[in-house]
Amino acid sequence: MSFISEFKEFISKGNVLDLAVGVIIGAAFGNITAGPLKIGLFINAVINFLIIAVIIFFIVKGANSLKKKPEPVVVVSEPAPSKEQLLLTEIRDALRTRA
Repeated sequence: MSFISEFKEFISKGNVLDLAVGVIIGAAFGNITAGPLKIGLFINAVINFLIIAVIIFFIVKGANSLKKKPEPVVVVSEPAPSKEQLLLTEIRDALRTRA
């Protein structure tokens, strides 16, 4: 395996992605709790948090859709008729022509 493919496998694991999301959201939420209680700064911190949360949501949603592999379509065809079925079909057709 090359370095790049190993790195892709490491990053695509759910634990690493969840940890990264937790760190980013935690840092954004830290701005809300650390700021002084001035209403303008508080609203600004809340808006920044919501924007970051929405962006992270779309990034994770995109990563999850890339992970999902489409299920292969299985085409089931009828098996070839057995010798008995062929003989019974011939007998049925012969009886139809007699009647």
